[in-house]
Order: sequence, then structure tokens, then C-alpha cells
Amino acid sequence: MAITSTLVSKLPSVGTTIFTKMSALAVEKGAINLSQGFPDFPPDVRLLERASQAILTGNNQYAPMTGLPLLREAIASVIERHYSRRVSALDEITVTSGASEAIFDAIAAFVHQGDEVVLFDPAYDLYEPAVTLAGGICRRVTLLAPDFRPDWQAFAELLNDKTRLVLINTPHNPTGSCWLAEDVDALWQAIASRDIYVLSDEVYEFIHFGESAVSVHQHAELAKRSLVVSSFGKSFHLTGWKVGYIVAPTALTAELRKVHQFVSFCTATPLQQALAEHLLALPGASAGLAAFYQQKRDVLRNALVASRFTLLPCEGTYFQLLDYSAISDLDDVAFCEWLIDQVGVAAIPVSVFYQQPPKDQRLIRLCFAKEERTLLEAARRLAQL
Repeated sequence: MAITSTLVSKLPSVGTTIFTKMSALAVEKGAINLSQGFPDFPPDVRLLERASQAILTGNNQYAPMTGLPLLREAIASVIERHYSRRVSALDEITVTSGASEAIFDAIAAFVHQGDEVVLFDPAYDLYEPAVTLAGGICRRVTLLAPDFRPDWQAFAELLNDKTRLVLINTPHNPTGSCWLAEDVDALWQAIASRDIYVLSDEVYEFIHFGESAVSVHQHAELAKRSLVVSSFGKSFHLTGWKVGYIVAPTALTAELRKVHQFVSFCTATPLQQALAEHLLALPGASAGLAAFYQQKRDVLRNALVASRFTLLPCEGTYFQLLDYSAISDLDDVAFCEWLIDQVGVAAIPVSVFYQQPPKDQRLIRLCFAKEERTLLEAARRLAQL
């Protein structure tokens, strides 16, 4: 007698990510790919040489589970220099295989069955599946265009005894908005008397175009309850290396590492060695990142200023939102497919970052981490609409 089984998905509403779909369509149609967030220019050749040397000289076996000591010490120095916060390289810093792993590990470690996690929509598409797999439930605060500022009253109304984690992201993907110091204060005031942790996704921390970036690292009380995620891929144009790290107080780090050791155990040793040596040789390596990307943002914005698109504010990250309401009534997914097919430019529909997109919102996201000639040609095509 044949035995039949029914496969029950743990993520029934999840399919292939929009980033994969749009990038594949861009390749198929030969379109300029401003959809997926990766640079089309090379990283610092000195980093590549350091990685090559690390491979050739034998740094090719397992690194310590928590990360190479040399790299963790270098990270601690970066945090102290940028945020005036001293953290323990031994007990409070964990190197991970990209920021995505760090976020997944943190959610798996701290979210239990039935716990609630507050997200700010639009939210990066990794967050909810990780919460779902951990048995948690997402509650969402909607950020509204054009400034996408947090509504702290709406946030406070979501909190209850089941709320276990708040997941924040600044500078923010996909909107390019950045939190203010008053937002960090408001978050702390709302959760101070509750048993709630914060997971702060700060992978674009050095790509901000205002006077200074705001970080959980800078709020002494909030930092005691927080896990802060960073990404070398974003800071050094090395998205394919998948090296990130997460900083948290000792007790939180101990729980996080219980998960990390069974997810990836450790991150590629020669890449860690190269990054450590690079940070030691060039301690201010990230200092010019904001100006570098602001110039690229301005190239794209200036080339589109006379177009029929409305350009929303961009305070950080390497993403620019465009409102296409004056051009088409198509929903944003259909419009992005049409752009690839008819205009030869790939973008990301912003609705995919929401649980419930605002009615009649017509927004797409472009990545400007590209060569100037790439940005100018894409803008030329878009400006013809």
C-alpha cells in the first residue's frame, strides 16, 4: 500500500524574492539593472590583494566561531571611534556570514512561539519570514511617504505583554529615510518599562547624507537591550563576500551565539583576515563613504529632475524612490515589469516591502550604487517617459 504524504510549507506565502525575479528579467531582456542593491564597480584593490594573500598563505581553515580575534578587535575600534561606545571584542561582537545571518540568528534566539515582533513598514523582506519560522507574529507600523517618519503613538498602541522584539532599520531600505535622535529617544521611552529587546539593522550606517548618522550605539540605555547589525559588504562594496557582524551586551551575545554556531559556525577565514588587516591599516576607511554615495545620488537625481517622475527625499542608503503617478496607472509590480520590457531599466516595486501597501501609492526603488555612466544611461531612458 502506497504511503502518501502532504507537504506543509512553513512559509506558504513566500516565493522567490522580488530581487531575484527583477534581476533575472533584467538579464533576460538586457536591461540596466538598478533593482538589486549591489555595486557594479570594484572594491578597493588593496582589500582584494589582502584576501588573495590570506588565501595563499594558508588562512583557509575554520575561524573561531565568534570571529577572528583580530577582526573583532578592529570592529571594537571602529565602534569606539564612530560612536564613542566601548564594547568587548571577546564577549559582545560576533562575526556572521552576512548581515542576513545576523538578523536571522537574533530573531531565532529571542523570539518564542506566540511572541510579537514590531516592524516598521515598508520593511526588508527577510524580517517577516525569520519571525514566522521562529513562531512569532509580526505587528506593523506603517511609515508614510514622502518622509517615512515613525508614528510613535501608533507604535505605542501596538505594544503589549506579548511584544518581545522591535526590529528597526536606519538608514532605511527601501525609503532612504534616516532616524533622528528624537526617534531613538521615543523608542526607548516606549519600551523602557517593558521586557522588550531591539534588533537594529544598521547595515547602511556609513551611508548617510545629513550631519551625522543616528545609531542605537549612541543611546546608552537602549544599547543595553539591543543587538546592532552591520555589514562589511555595504561599507566596502563587497556584497558577495557576505561578512557582517552583530554587537550586543554579553548576556544577549551568549544567547545569539547558541544559534549562530549551528547556522554557519564561522565565516570565511581569509575574508575575515583581509578585512581585519584593512581596518588596521586604514582605520578611517569608511569616512568618505557618505560623500561617495551622495555624489552618485546627485548624479541620478539631477539627471531625472526634468522627468515626469517625482523624486522623494533620500537621506541615506544607496536607494532612491520615484513616484510614477504622472506616468502610469499600473500597479508598481506591473510597472516595473513594463519598465524592463519597454524601457530597458530594472527597478523594484515598493509595495513588496509592505504587508498592506497604502492605497494608490505608486513608488519604485532604484539603486544608485552604480558607475556614473550606468546611472546616466538609465536616467536618459527613464526621462523619455
